[in-house]
Amino acid sequence: MPEAAPHQPHQAALTAPDGGAGCIDVLAPPPGADPEDCLYVALHLQGAASVCRDGAGTVLEPGDLLIGTTPHPAGLLADAGCRMVHFRVPCFHLGVRHGDVRRTGGLLARGDEGIGSLASQFLRTLAAQPPIHRTRPGNHLARSVSDIVAVLVAELLEQVDPEHPTAAAGILARIRDHIEENLADPELSPASIARSQHISVRYLHKLFQQDGTTVGQWVRGRRLEACRRDLERPTRRQSSVAAVAHRWGFVSHSHFSRAFREAYGVPPREWPTYAAHADARQRAS
Repeated sequence: MPEAAPHQPHQAALTAPDGGAGCIDVLAPPPGADPEDCLYVALHLQGAASVCRDGAGTVLEPGDLLIGTTPHPAGLLADAGCRMVHFRVPCFHLGVRHGDVRRTGGLLARGDEGIGSLASQFLRTLAAQPPIHRTRPGNHLARSVSDIVAVLVAELLEQVDPEHPTAAAGILARIRDHIEENLADPELSPASIARSQHISVRYLHKLFQQDGTTVGQWVRGRRLEACRRDLERPTRRQSSVAAVAHRWGFVSHSHFSRAFREAYGVPPREWPTYAAHADARQRAS
C-alpha cells in the first residue's frame, strides 16, 4: 500500500449532520437495544486524507470507506479541504458483533472494487435523500444499504481477523442464504439445513456457536425481522397478525407473540402503531 503523505490532523468536515455525533442513522435500533451497539461508516468524498494503522499510512481516495466502532475513525489524518459523510448502523441489523470490529482497530474498504464499490454507491445515494425519507421505518433503500454493509463487514473481517476463517465463513454465508430462501417453510430445521449443505448437524451447530449464536436463534431472528417488516407495511392491514406469522414459518401464534415481544419490546399487534409514532417523532425532531 502506498505511504501516506504527511497531513496535519484535522477534523474532516461532515455532511448532513442530522444524526447523533454528526452521523446519518441508516436504521434505528430496535426497542430495548443498546444505542451504543453500533458501527460507524465514514465515506470519503473529497480532499486529502489518509489513515494510519500499525505504523503504515494509506492514502484515501474518494469513495473509500472506513468502518469502526466510534464516530471518528481511528488513525484518520485529513486536511482542511477533506469532506466525509458519516453513517451509523446498529449491529443488530448487521448481524455482526461490535467486539469483532473493535479488535481489528477498524476496517478499510476501497470504493472502486468489489462490495466496497457497491456499498459506496448506495451510501452516496442514501446521503442524498432528505432526512425525512432516511428515517422512515419502511425505507427500502436504508435496509438495502444495511444489508450491503453487513456483507462488506463480513468480507473484511474474513481478511483481517483469524477468528473468522474464510472457509468456515463461506459455508456459513451459504447456510444463511439457504435460510433466507426458506424462511417461510415451517419444516426448516437444523437437520434440513445441514442436509442442504452436505454437512453434519453437529458441524452446523459448531459454525453458529463460533459466530456467537445458535441455528434456532438465527432462524427465529430472521423470521421475526421479516414479520416486523410486513407489519409496518400499509398493505398489511388486509392480513391479520396471525397470517403474517404463518407466512414466515411460525406455526404457533402464541410462540410468535412471545418471541416478537422479547425481540422488539411490544406485542406484534401494537407494532404498526409503535412504528408510525416513531416515524412521526423522527420527522418532528
